[in-house]
Amino acid sequence: MASAKKSSSAERKTRIEEMRRAERARERRNRILTITASAVIVACLGVGGVVLVQSQSDSGTTASDSKGPGKFVTGKDGVRTWEGELTRNHVAKSVNYQSEPPVGGDHNQVWMNCNGDVYTKAIKNENAVHSLEHGAVWVTYNSKAKKADVDALAAKVKKTPYTLMSPVEDQKDPVMLTAWGHQRTVTGASDPNVDKFFEKFVQGEQTPEPGAACTNGLPQ
Repeated sequence: MASAKKSSSAERKTRIEEMRRAERARERRNRILTITASAVIVACLGVGGVVLVQSQSDSGTTASDSKGPGKFVTGKDGVRTWEGELTRNHVAKSVNYQSEPPVGGDHNQVWMNCNGDVYTKAIKNENAVHSLEHGAVWVTYNSKAKKADVDALAAKVKKTPYTLMSPVEDQKDPVMLTAWGHQRTVTGASDPNVDKFFEKFVQGEQTPEPGAACTNGLPQ
């Protein structure tokens, strides 16, 4: 049993390091592409910007988080899974999500940075949902959470690529973990389900866009 745990821990560290290397490579590529494309972008702003804004405004008029009815189903492991299709449109307006925090749906075209980023102020759901689409786990808490738990969870998030953390006062429980289409409540930082959730859902099989960037987004 001890050997299995050590093996699992080693595999997780290896996977995290691989994600870090991939993220750094993406950042280098993005810098090169930004420099190369800057002249083209400036030239196209006059026409393309108008078209983009119009497109986003149109899609945002009826923004929602699912095409039809859905519901949460709680598994034996305590994880609530959304049963129903979650839409993935880019919208410019606010979205009426069916849960708080939301587990997916239409979202802003810009994601929140989620490379172990800890936000001390509330962030917009529409940006955070885009981070979930990239395979991030979102740790949230409200004023009922213990400071020691918030601090410990923040330390964990800072060490883990493809995670982010922020306060969400309107959520029903003090500490919650969210991935695309999945969510659970934990009792605190020492709850073993924190590690289990991270292990399963950080860049997990539920990720709509595996390998997508968690940097060069919105820093708040």
